[in-house]
Amino acid sequence: MATQTLTYRQHAAKCRADADSATLENVRDRNLRAEAAWLAMADRQERTETARAQREAAVIPRQETQ
Repeated sequence: MATQTLTYRQHAAKCRADADSATLENVRDRNLRAEAAWLAMADRQERTETARAQREAAVIPRQETQ
């Protein structure tokens, strides 16, 4: 799933570049909002991956003792 996080961050970078090159204010604002959304999704994905890894690590020792 790390590739999904990377994809989200790549989309955010593209939106930032588009915002920086935009000549119209509404286009710039739209791209900045899109960048923020992509970054939020990437952060959420990273938190999910971390929590999943912690849960899986906690389950493995219990399975070995049975």
